[in-house]
Amino acid sequence: MVVKSRVLRSATNGELHSSVTPEEKPKRAKVATRGRKNVKAAAVKGDAEEPSPSPQRRTSARIQIKQLAEKELLVRQRVELPDETDSPSKRTKKNGPLRSKRNTKSKDKAVEDKAVAVPVSNDVTNSKDGGASEPEVCALEKSTTADEGGLANVVEKSDHAKVKETLRLFNKYYLHFVQEEEQRCKKAEVAQKASKGSKSKKVAPEEDTKSKRKRPDLKAITKMMEANEILNPEKRIGNIPGISIGHRFYSRAEMVAVGFHSHWLNGIDYMGLSYSKMYSNYSFPVAVSIVLSGMYEDDLDNAEDVVYTGQGGQDLTGNKRQIRDQVMERGNLALKNCIEQAVPVRVLRGHESASSYCGKLYTYDGLYKVIQYWAEKGISGFTVFKFRLRRIEGQSLLTTNQVQFVYGRVPKSVSEIRGLVCEDITGSQEDIPIPATNLVDDQPVAPTGFTYCKSIKVGHGVKLPSNANGCDCRGSCISSRTCSCAKLNGLDFPYVHRDGGRLIEAKDVVYECGPNCGCGPGCVNRTSQRGIKYRLEVFRTPKKGWAVRSWDFIPSGAPVCEYTGVLSRTDDLDHVSENNYIFDIDCLQTIRGFGGRMRRSRDASLLPNNSADGIDDQRSESVPEFCVDACSTGNIARFINHSCEPNLFVQCVLSSHHDIKLARVVLFAAENIPPLQELTYDYGYALDSVYGSDGKIKQMPCFCGATECRKRLF
Repeated sequence: MVVKSRVLRSATNGELHSSVTPEEKPKRAKVATRGRKNVKAAAVKGDAEEPSPSPQRRTSARIQIKQLAEKELLVRQRVELPDETDSPSKRTKKNGPLRSKRNTKSKDKAVEDKAVAVPVSNDVTNSKDGGASEPEVCALEKSTTADEGGLANVVEKSDHAKVKETLRLFNKYYLHFVQEEEQRCKKAEVAQKASKGSKSKKVAPEEDTKSKRKRPDLKAITKMMEANEILNPEKRIGNIPGISIGHRFYSRAEMVAVGFHSHWLNGIDYMGLSYSKMYSNYSFPVAVSIVLSGMYEDDLDNAEDVVYTGQGGQDLTGNKRQIRDQVMERGNLALKNCIEQAVPVRVLRGHESASSYCGKLYTYDGLYKVIQYWAEKGISGFTVFKFRLRRIEGQSLLTTNQVQFVYGRVPKSVSEIRGLVCEDITGSQEDIPIPATNLVDDQPVAPTGFTYCKSIKVGHGVKLPSNANGCDCRGSCISSRTCSCAKLNGLDFPYVHRDGGRLIEAKDVVYECGPNCGCGPGCVNRTSQRGIKYRLEVFRTPKKGWAVRSWDFIPSGAPVCEYTGVLSRTDDLDHVSENNYIFDIDCLQTIRGFGGRMRRSRDASLLPNNSADGIDDQRSESVPEFCVDACSTGNIARFINHSCEPNLFVQCVLSSHHDIKLARVVLFAAENIPPLQELTYDYGYALDSVYGSDGKIKQMPCFCGATECRKRLF
């Protein structure tokens, strides 16, 4: 069997990477840059001159593009080019987009603040995908920014991308406050033990920690509100741009972050009288969304037809019983007004879920119209208002199956796996077996041509540095003030304990505890060293060859796997053709800013032996010295595909030693990943960055299928 040819990735600390199908592989000529995975994802075109291939001296494609851009910039600084007065579109086409990401972000924020919600008509659901129809929102979608070369460039960020970006920001803040809460609890535990062991009868007054005990998700929302980082701060009628039917929220706080449902507690979200100045033709309040979470004993949910109990009069202790009559005001009045004014309401359903920290998972099931309301005596004997809602026709299929949410059919045993071609590709090396399935080929075959290895193999001519001096902690690292490893990470630990350890945010480099540290394997600062802990599956796809998915929910920041193989010198592999499993360890190069790398947290220390002053050879400064070759031997990571909208990101990790040129390459979850969703990361290629042996630009189509797909891998 021919194993699919794959495009190479790089340890560029990738932003949050397409494969070549077996049919395309014979068509692909050997590229001068060898297509390695060290090309940055920023789409930078350079056509100042075509570099001639040099098999004796390899330079990565990303570095080539960087050098071309710098050379062109020098020319522009010395000579007044004749096209300076051309239109922005012509200049962009000729010189390539070199936009500043920092400027783009600020402009996009300004655009979001100008978004204005408008009333929608009854045909608001004509859009099959559940997205916003044109009459819903009137917002400026495009902005012109000045790029690094002083050229005008039109930048457009899709609504889908804005939603994803906002949710990732929320998760980062959330994990920061989780860490804060963990530290507070640890201090309280230590103080309690100290007070019990004290012989003194005098007890110090307890510190008022009421504010500190606020839930981390609510703290994250508060911080985003203070920083004006909430998406869609103005309430909207109808669908929310970028959120389609079937979208999953892992808490109500996430709904607030993207402006989908602005109350983290109330079941009815509505526009109040403050919106009357904006919409003179509506009577307020008007409901915009409701959450069906089973909190009321009188609710009746038949999927397409819902009888929703109004708000108020409920026992807040959580037994769902009514203790007083409901009143026609606030949310109840808002739903009543929706009947008279034919205003559609967004409906979300809550489901029990162990994956969510709040115990609930919420799915968006589309727009419903409120067709009737009445008052009656409820089960508990108190007056309640009932509202009948019916799902509007013409929308995407309902994602809730008989009001019980399902991700998909996750097999319970090996006998239930469809298309099974290998029960465990790891050969029992991993603690959790990884099966392979093939429902694509007429004669199903398993992935072959490699030997599975769960850890890095040191190749010929490579010598690992001696183990670094470790911390003096015992049992587990607790105090970031005394732990020397925490000091390397900017006086703090990069992980939280929750869900078995999660990385708070992507960093240039993460320093973990190593073999000379006093702490044990349970230390939170060894999170990425614990191996694979999710049930993964390798499966065959029609266009991308082999791919990987998880049967389990993976929370944002959780380590998925390390990219393993043979650790080799890049020079030793320069003359190897058609090896598409080489991962250049170019952490040092990307930290220095080659290729327009996404800015990250710079809290970690860059040790003297990794600094620019310690490198004299110009070539070693621009070209990664080491790489991981997973062609003949590797692990599950070699099967993970590229995506223009990935759900994983690459993180460089140092544990046993502190030489960043030999850092471990670990893949982390960039967002909450539901079961059976394909795992992907960005291979980091710039468009038009790969050259063939004839010196011409090579192109490869991308089949990732993402909303923001560039259609080409390079």
